[in-house]
Amino acid sequence: MDNNKVMIVGTGNVGASIAFAALNQRTAINEIILTDIVAEDAEGEAMDLRDALAVAPSYVKISNGTYKDAKDCDVVVITAGIPQKPGESRMDLLDKNVKIFKDMIAEIMASGFDGIFLIVSNPMDVLTYFTLKFSGLPPEKVIGSGTLLDSARLKERTASYLNINPKSVHAYQVGEHGDTELTLWSLADAGGQKVEELLSEEDRNNISEFVKNEAYEIINRKGATYYGIATCVLQILNSILNDELRILPVSSYDSFSGTCFGWPSVVGREGVVRRLDLKISEKEGMELQKSINALNKAIKSVKV
Repeated sequence: MDNNKVMIVGTGNVGASIAFAALNQRTAINEIILTDIVAEDAEGEAMDLRDALAVAPSYVKISNGTYKDAKDCDVVVITAGIPQKPGESRMDLLDKNVKIFKDMIAEIMASGFDGIFLIVSNPMDVLTYFTLKFSGLPPEKVIGSGTLLDSARLKERTASYLNINPKSVHAYQVGEHGDTELTLWSLADAGGQKVEELLSEEDRNNISEFVKNEAYEIINRKGATYYGIATCVLQILNSILNDELRILPVSSYDSFSGTCFGWPSVVGREGVVRRLDLKISEKEGMELQKSINALNKAIKSVKV
């Protein structure tokens, strides 16, 4: 396709923040189409965002549209669905959002869309799996935002303990984007030094718990999370559209487990080029299996 054209489905806090993030940094995106079940909301967001074009660092053509406009898009980002409320887990949203997705994916595919789906709505891993099933696209072209946000939280929190810049920490959260996610401490490093040697087990456990629960803490305080995930989604979009081949812990189909979960993967113009083959500790392997089991259980619970 190579138009560098992106559709954002859902113009709530997350969808609007992704478009806003695109305007405020150098991006590969040439055009953004906003669509929402409430058409007036998408139109209002497009108007508001266009007002920034004269002073923003990037020029991006912005309009509102319908699913039919997905035909010549390179990527369709889905943030639509029922959002997580205080006290709810991401899995509580499952049945409602799968039903929404079934109709939505059918309409998008009917437009002739043949690009990449990027799923952000929760429960993200399970919805990525069902998007793959509903769309009939090859697995590399259906991507979830995965544990990229969780990994960003992990880097920031670890960096605060070490008093360094978060960009100098290399570490991954993997598995479900949710309650069973885990930290790959065995592979985490800062400037070539193993984090396991720099921080005590107690500190590492505290960091892992903080990362796993921070979304709940933010939702309890301000009702939703959107700046962090929006910035992460833009990084995925840039890696796809620029064919950057970045290693990002996105969610995609894993043929061994038959499910989708966050795992370090090479992301480029073709989507997920490959999932990395990493040597992790036995304990991490057991925790990852628990996460995969939880996702498979959730998938099997859905009646579609």
